[in-house]
Amino acid sequence: MNTHGVKVNMTPSHPGDFVRTEILEALGLSVTRAAEILGVRRATLSNVLNGHAALSAEMALRIEKAFAIPMDLLLRMQAWYDAAQMRARAAEIEVRRYEPA
Repeated sequence: MNTHGVKVNMTPSHPGDFVRTEILEALGLSVTRAAEILGVRRATLSNVLNGHAALSAEMALRIEKAFAIPMDLLLRMQAWYDAAQMRARAAEIEVRRYEPA
């Protein structure tokens, strides 16, 4: 689907929100137990869940292996979130359009 020139007025949530609600809460898992299952530190998982850290490819793969949520889906969610955050800051970045001679 070509969305060039189409403005979508949706702000995506951080993928940590999805992981928290659709995996941890749905399965009744604490952050501590989920971190044990994933083989990561509790603080590392907590940072992702609270939107203080990006969801890395490694974390996405761990989630896929443990909970059967496709890694690609999680990484697309992160990319969409990152793009929306950057678009919100676009006015802060000054770059002139290149004009070939």
